[in-house]
Amino acid sequence: MSGTEHAQHADSRPPEFPQSTPPTARPEHPRNAYTGFYLSVTVKFLLSTLFAVSWAGAAVWISQPWIADLSHSVGEPAAWVMVTLVAYLPGFVVALMTMSLLLDRQPPLRISNPVSPVTIIVAARNEQAGIAGTIRCIGESDYAGAVTVILADNGSEDATAAVAARTAATSGMTLQVLPESSPGKSHALNTALEQVTTPYVITVDADTLLHREALRRLISRLESAPADTVAVAGTVLVRNSRVNLLTRMQEWDYYLGIAAVKRMQGLYQATLVAQGAFSVYRTDDVKAIGGWPDAIGEDIVVTWKLLQQGGRVLFEPTAVAFTDAPATVPHFLRQRARWARGMFEGLHAVPPWRQKRRLAGLISGIDYLIPLLDVGYALIWLPGLVLFLFGVPAIVSVWALTVLPVTLLIYGGLRRHQRRSVFGPLDLHVRRNAVGYLAFLLGYQVLCSFASLAGYTQYLAGSARRWK
Repeated sequence: MSGTEHAQHADSRPPEFPQSTPPTARPEHPRNAYTGFYLSVTVKFLLSTLFAVSWAGAAVWISQPWIADLSHSVGEPAAWVMVTLVAYLPGFVVALMTMSLLLDRQPPLRISNPVSPVTIIVAARNEQAGIAGTIRCIGESDYAGAVTVILADNGSEDATAAVAARTAATSGMTLQVLPESSPGKSHALNTALEQVTTPYVITVDADTLLHREALRRLISRLESAPADTVAVAGTVLVRNSRVNLLTRMQEWDYYLGIAAVKRMQGLYQATLVAQGAFSVYRTDDVKAIGGWPDAIGEDIVVTWKLLQQGGRVLFEPTAVAFTDAPATVPHFLRQRARWARGMFEGLHAVPPWRQKRRLAGLISGIDYLIPLLDVGYALIWLPGLVLFLFGVPAIVSVWALTVLPVTLLIYGGLRRHQRRSVFGPLDLHVRRNAVGYLAFLLGYQVLCSFASLAGYTQYLAGSARRWK
């Protein structure tokens, strides 16, 4: 999914979808799109939870020999804790997500060609190297409505504003440049928010390229959704995957891992992160909660506050944008530490029990399990894998390795779905990346877990925050 591919395929437009309702008509509930058998999202969640609990119960029963073997080395209590962290808990989460995805039937886009005016905020700080491509891709969008673009320049010391203005003029766009000297992305976003008069506001990162159809599909999902939908997250994929092994692994993470989590959360109308890189929000709802908070994970916290008001947050897989993933290990670790710290900020700002919609509270409550998964991967699985390679199967044994075929099966299904349902309609293709895929399956999660543990520690210690 390189930048070249993006430029090549973004020029081809699929045939227009039939517009079944006028742009002003908004469905009250996605079930109206169906004429056949319907399962509510609550029922789907209960079925998925029942499947996950059954899966975990079966795992406990099957793994008794593993518990017995491990107990000889570390004692029975420690054995149960270790196996829970590296097997039972990951199995429960994966089973919950797998059944949710199998039950996922996203309603069709009933409004296919929206024309509502939108405002795009691009918050930037020292982004002169990539801002031209971001502005250019916005200008090449096939969106039929009026688009206002605001560059929120957060104290850039380079030519970010000049390059953006020059690119906009060349592309025939109107660009408003708003300087904001207070450090922090939230300050830049909120300064721009004060100028927004359109019903919808979209945030796009300064290093992100939008697919030609991305804006149309994003707004189509919002206007085809229930009336209380307050935000829709788009899909973000990696465009610099050919740089090295690290970016190759991240290509699969964005394409499979992150997309799968967002699909699951979107099914329950509680996408936990309408990411700042590319998402749309209802302007009045964002203003009503005071805009973006001064936080590392400002997009996480603003999403949770919107959910707290009882709104729904959806995910649109076919609204695709491409971003540059970190190409160095230190940069990658800092990014993932910020994400982990942002999750803690979200949990602190809006605990699950304060969510107005019970289903949103249950979905956000799953985040309490994530730090336990990170502890299991980083502090138990990795040392156990090293011991296994040296012929000591004390922690990682044949019982633990049986999870690999299941993982391959799950990711194989996700690849098939992405290829058919997301990339197919957009005429996009994934280039071969077998080495990155193998590395993603075997070692990527451990790297992410170490970075996340660092982020949790930074949050608990109250360390100074950085935008990047």
